[in-house]
Amino acid sequence: MQSKVLYRDDQHRWIMFARDPHKPEKIIDTNQYMIVNNQQAILLDPGGIEMFSSMLSSVVKEVPTDQIKYLFASHQDPDIISSLGLWDKALPSATLYSPWLWEGFIRHFGMESIAFSPIKDEGGHLSLAGVDIEFIPAHYMHSSGNFSVYDRKAKILMSGDIGAALDAPNAPLFVEDFEAHIPKMEYFHRRWMPSNKAKSAWIERVRDLEIDMICPQHGGIFKGDNVQCFLAWLDELDVGIAV
Repeated sequence: MQSKVLYRDDQHRWIMFARDPHKPEKIIDTNQYMIVNNQQAILLDPGGIEMFSSMLSSVVKEVPTDQIKYLFASHQDPDIISSLGLWDKALPSATLYSPWLWEGFIRHFGMESIAFSPIKDEGGHLSLAGVDIEFIPAHYMHSSGNFSVYDRKAKILMSGDIGAALDAPNAPLFVEDFEAHIPKMEYFHRRWMPSNKAKSAWIERVRDLEIDMICPQHGGIFKGDNVQCFLAWLDELDVGIAV
């Protein structure tokens, strides 16, 4: 599994884990992220159960496990959180932040030691050793209980399935040609995002934020001018279409 430092400022880092060449053929490729600040870390959408061993081996190259204080699951899908039962054994003192709506579902993945901290519908905040991490409502994008994560200091938005693309395993980590990238994400957004009203509400929440990168769960990262290109494209897209 590749790891890439997306942001570094003294003790504050964003790290991406992706492009696992050893994943099973029919398992969709996913992006996992970790924020580290001052010897505390949070894993964002840490991945499916089949990814756990490669994720753990990659993560411990960056931080010792006792510094991983938190996990975050944007919603209930297995590709982002079915590894929970194994993280529960590796990080027994950690706390999982996730939408309150999905607690009863997420617990099916195994959760004996990790504490559950429900995120209210209106969102919330977490102080990661002094850095404010904001949970931004993204309901119905595509899950009925869903959140994005914003780090104001790093100017990074982890968007979950918003911005996701089905791309080749050897594709660049950053979107290089936005127009060429559109076919890789258009059908996914039309089919999996059910509500234009919800889409517009999310765009309104994030459009005025200072964002240098939008980091989705699948496919390339939007950086620089491509951040606004993506938001403008999504704003115009008609979603909730089953064809």
